[in-house]
Amino acid sequence: MDTIAAIATGGVVSAVGIVRVSGSEALTASDNFFQTDVLGTLTDAVSKKMYYGEFRNNNNDLLDICLCSVSRAPHSYTGEDTVEFFCHGSPVVLSAVLDALFSEGVRQALPGEFTKRAFLNGRMDLTQAEAVIDLIESETIGAAQNAVGQLHGAIGVKMDSVYNRLIDITAHFHAVIDYPDEDIDEFKSDNYINTLQSISDDLLRLLESHDRGKILRNGIPTVIIGRPNTGKSSLLNAMLGYDRAIVTDIAGTTRDTVEEKVMIGNILLRLIDTAGLRKTDDSIESLGVERTLAAISGAGLVIIVFDGTEPLKSEDYDVLRSIPPDVPKIAVVNKSDLNIVLDSSEFNDLNLKYCTLSALSGEGLNTLDDEIRKLFPDQAAGPAHGQSLQGEWITNSRQAEAVSRALFNIKAAISSLTAAVTPDAVLTDIEAAMIAIGEITGKTVREDIISGIFDRFCVGK
Repeated sequence: MDTIAAIATGGVVSAVGIVRVSGSEALTASDNFFQTDVLGTLTDAVSKKMYYGEFRNNNNDLLDICLCSVSRAPHSYTGEDTVEFFCHGSPVVLSAVLDALFSEGVRQALPGEFTKRAFLNGRMDLTQAEAVIDLIESETIGAAQNAVGQLHGAIGVKMDSVYNRLIDITAHFHAVIDYPDEDIDEFKSDNYINTLQSISDDLLRLLESHDRGKILRNGIPTVIIGRPNTGKSSLLNAMLGYDRAIVTDIAGTTRDTVEEKVMIGNILLRLIDTAGLRKTDDSIESLGVERTLAAISGAGLVIIVFDGTEPLKSEDYDVLRSIPPDVPKIAVVNKSDLNIVLDSSEFNDLNLKYCTLSALSGEGLNTLDDEIRKLFPDQAAGPAHGQSLQGEWITNSRQAEAVSRALFNIKAAISSLTAAVTPDAVLTDIEAAMIAIGEITGKTVREDIISGIFDRFCVGK
């Protein structure tokens, strides 16, 4: 494969910037530019040791005084010879270092190419590779810890255990079928059923973690709704701590959804401010209402804002009816800084949690925070003190879909064994499950899926 290089620390000014080089010619190409008093050439460098020296281009111009580290194949991140230059974090300097390397035939690394090579060279499985970008994109400590656990192999170990047990079953099946005259333990359905049921239980637990994992990684889609002019945009601004949405006294000011993220303790919310829900002849406002309804359909939490200075109106009840019954929801009685006339006991009749606050002054926002924490106790608690999530929650939809297929086929195999179906039919289900499991770790995954995974990555990783 080509020798590749990229800036591994982004393109902004920083204290230190890293240029990473990987491939069979990494040492040779880098040696043309790095000079140090303690080495003849970089081929003499001790692996994983830092060397202080100068980086000079082809004209012998000094580009930087930096540190250099060599990692030799196969004991490197990519499994190839790798050189890393720890330079001063000027984007101009880092680009000049790259240009010098490119002059020696090194090419620019593609997004995710270092990690892709690590996968292709057996340094990590596909679950670990996907955990790399999850870790980079983590927005909460829980998400970061879960990603680190997966990078450490948490999901891969579980999948290997399942895969190996299925191999044992298929090997025994084939042996009994193909060599009936040999002295091989007889086929015993009960033993197979017990093993497959244990596998089914493991896969089900993993699949059930996906809903929590999605919230951990992406946050809870939280839609703020209400009839026009109840203070939805003001509440968004108050929760964010700055003016993100335009606020006026004119009903219908918000015509489109506005999305931002905010942390409530350990809980990441994706706040979505929406157009007021009401019947309207305004075509543009109607589009906003349609988008509001679409946002509600995908919500993980709905915050309904009511104008506390007015009694509940028919439009308020229309808003409540727009929310699917299984979606968690909280009622907010807004404008507590004014004269409240809304009878909140009606929320008790509707079995609806509520709080009273002023989005304008911020008074009472803590009560809303408390209600949100009560609705999502697993997220609110976060990792216990001294502990961390060990990667046991699946955050990846691709992995969840493959686990679901594997689970379906395992259950089919159990049903076939219970019904005394011929062994070859059982084998078909088990082998289909093995293919699905292989897609999770990368044993049987297609090239187009691999490419799609690494397209998510940034350059330099």
